[in-house]
Amino acid sequence: MMINRIKVNLESVEAMLYFWQAVNERENLSESYVYDIAAMPSLTIAYDSEFNEESVRRALSAIKNREIFSRNNQKEGRFYNNNLWMMEDLGYTNAMVMPIKRLNLDSLLECLNSKYTNSKYEELEVIFAPLHVDEYFISDNKLVVNFFRVKPDLMDENKTYIDEREIKQYVQDKLEELLSK
Repeated sequence: MMINRIKVNLESVEAMLYFWQAVNERENLSESYVYDIAAMPSLTIAYDSEFNEESVRRALSAIKNREIFSRNNQKEGRFYNNNLWMMEDLGYTNAMVMPIKRLNLDSLLECLNSKYTNSKYEELEVIFAPLHVDEYFISDNKLVVNFFRVKPDLMDENKTYIDEREIKQYVQDKLEELLSK
């Protein structure tokens, strides 16, 4: 089977961008919006015994209501701190978001199809999600990348990195790892 499509999923990043801006501007966000974010498939795919829907809800509610957050573990603490960091400089946050909004992975199809001639998947999905300590993980045909690891080059807006690698190369390397499993 050939890979026909590489889909980029920014659902939870888009929702969080609105959250960060609204909270920063002290807009009144409903608690149901926080519940909706916590229930998004692009986040629920990352849930485990330490980090779950309740972790996300508690952290975001604490931020929204400007309350002290008591973490139950490192993943919850990192998620909370990463979200606070996003609100400190929304200009930098937007510089992180823009490159992934423009990210077109069609050019990777030919290379991946030539290396992996008999793929299990017709479609691959690259999900950028606001996570915790993990840089990325793989689940079936999905590569889930921690949005907080995106590093824009402040000198060259055409360059963006994750783990010291240009973003498209990083995604290609991780998709190759996914396909070789």
